[in-house]
Amino acid sequence: MTDAPATPPSDTPTSAGTEPTTPFASLDAYLALPRLSGLRLSPDGTRLVTVVSTLDEKATAYRSALWEVDPAGERAARRLTRSVKGESGAAFTSTGDLLFTSGRPDPEAKDGEEADVPTVWRLPVDGSEARVVARRNGGLGIAAVARDVPTVLLGSDVHRHAKDLADDERLLKLRKDSKVAAILHDAYPVRFWDHDLGPAQPHLLAADLTSVVAHEPVAGSPEPRVELTDVTPEPGSALFEQHADLTPDGRTVVTGWTLPQARGAERARLEAIDVASGGRRVLVDDPDAGLWGPAVSPDGTLVAYGRETISTPHEAPRVELWVVGLDGSGARRLGADWDRWPGSIVWLPDSAALLVQADDDGRGPLFRVDIATGAVARVTADDALFTDVVVSPDGSTAYALRASYTAPAHPVRIDLAAALATGIPVSAVALRAPAPLPALPGRLEEVETTVADGSRVRAWLAVPEGAGPDAPAPLLLWIHGGPLGSWNAWSWRWNPWLLVAQGYAVLLPDPALSTGYGQEFIQRGWGAWGDAPFTDLMAITDVAQARADVDETRTAAMGGSFGGYMANWVAGHTDRFRAIVTHASLWALDQFGPTTDAAYYWGREMTEEMALANSPHMFVEDIVTPMLVVHGDKDYRVPIGEGLRLWYELVSRSGLPADDEGRTDHRFLYFPDENHWVLTPQHAKVWYLTVQAFLARHVLGRDDVAYPEVLG
Repeated sequence: MTDAPATPPSDTPTSAGTEPTTPFASLDAYLALPRLSGLRLSPDGTRLVTVVSTLDEKATAYRSALWEVDPAGERAARRLTRSVKGESGAAFTSTGDLLFTSGRPDPEAKDGEEADVPTVWRLPVDGSEARVVARRNGGLGIAAVARDVPTVLLGSDVHRHAKDLADDERLLKLRKDSKVAAILHDAYPVRFWDHDLGPAQPHLLAADLTSVVAHEPVAGSPEPRVELTDVTPEPGSALFEQHADLTPDGRTVVTGWTLPQARGAERARLEAIDVASGGRRVLVDDPDAGLWGPAVSPDGTLVAYGRETISTPHEAPRVELWVVGLDGSGARRLGADWDRWPGSIVWLPDSAALLVQADDDGRGPLFRVDIATGAVARVTADDALFTDVVVSPDGSTAYALRASYTAPAHPVRIDLAAALATGIPVSAVALRAPAPLPALPGRLEEVETTVADGSRVRAWLAVPEGAGPDAPAPLLLWIHGGPLGSWNAWSWRWNPWLLVAQGYAVLLPDPALSTGYGQEFIQRGWGAWGDAPFTDLMAITDVAQARADVDETRTAAMGGSFGGYMANWVAGHTDRFRAIVTHASLWALDQFGPTTDAAYYWGREMTEEMALANSPHMFVEDIVTPMLVVHGDKDYRVPIGEGLRLWYELVSRSGLPADDEGRTDHRFLYFPDENHWVLTPQHAKVWYLTVQAFLARHVLGRDDVAYPEVLG
């Protein structure tokens, strides 16, 4: 059966009769919704700044700008920047100036300087026009700012053979002019997620803004640029994907430092670097763990950091919160009895406690951790995830971006003083955001069950308006990736409300391996993906199907990454679903392991015998359900070979193979220039249109709904 011209799925009647009254009824309206990211607070606590991304005029890319939000929640948000290239990476200096990065044209660019590269700009506190303070042809990013002095730490890639920063500019131009893209490696890894590593390597550059801040502009005279000092002249790959912080006095950098290991493995320790001399010393080194996310206390005496134990095929990693003196003394664990994994770490101004985010029961609340006692207390009561946390100078208030499955990220105020005084978690108060929150086409509920080993398994269930006993909704089981993660916050790429608007009930479960339920819950599925994670999913699906507002005869399953792996496993182990969508999925684990971008980590997850026992490709003959395979060629985490092999084996060996003329009910949606996520707006639209059409055909029985026309 050949595909007819595309019919927009939004024109398709839904089983629950949902009317197109929200932006989720139209993919164009959905893609045009503004998206917030990042939050920064000025030193005096009077200004909050966030980044807002909006669709450009061609609807082919997102353009970002800086917006100011009133911390008091009284004034409307106002836009601070406006350019075709957009702005991001905001940070306040100790003097209150706002730094940001942008590829906008430099009015004082010199001959030979590249256009469009990320350049550091300064928006003075007096409101005068933004001006460039630092640029390199290799680009710059803001890594950290000092609390008490106008010192900034910048990140930039420098060629490994460059003698200094000036020589790096020469090598960069030489490669460009010669059109040479080749990279010679002498160590592992060679790529990460969606980009190749090398030949340049991450460096940290310090800059003193004192002269720039004190400069008085004179007509006809050029604006001063800061001098960049490379404090990590020969880092190798040590700074790749590492976080760094500055002491309040700007004299010391504390950073994660990656150490290469035998057999292509790596782990990270913490190092302290003297800004003036570039001298390095080991702050903390733990051969049994990787260390991450160092944060220097406001008084400059302590460093808080995360510790993740090195896993084995039989023992899942453990993630812990630690603190150490800036001199390297007194390393100790905080919250030893706290059975949760700490995430982002933020100091309170008095250096006596931390604010830490952690996944918890399908949420991502904030917790206060006392430095002296290690005691942990929950701060926020919301059914939401908090990110980008900043704290007022007096420590009484925190600000954050709050997201959940009922709302995308938006700025909120949290009363820390009240939470500390009463010991009772508080609800955050929404501030006046740059854009209103979108109306939803349904309601969100929780469902749960107890499985055979006594474990509690829970899920979010998004139900369309109008669904009920007289109009039950078809069910979509959505399986999250990771696998060490949780369905606990809004996702623009995997958004259930687009399918809810089509009349589906969407089930978002957290099976074994999910975070937020304790170490034992993770251990249940470790090294055995096809066991407890699978049976947990089937058990919670049973609960959803038993509801009166769900049509148990019309169901589908879908997932991406690990969720795609599990969708493949589901396909080979049950025929209960009418359709299965598998995105960026693991198929043949013996093939995946050596080809993923971090093969050494995979070796810690499963032995060869475990991988074989849990590999979906071993059960291809048992697959009788139509499958939609989606993969991007630039996906280095789950390489395209997984999708190609899955597709060929489906059409040649599955229980639903192609006929004698090569036709099949399976489909393969291929993106030559997309990565693990499929990010560009029109490709995301094609993704959703294809998924909607595939489900309409096989779940709703709608043969009149055609697939979109996709060149390929």
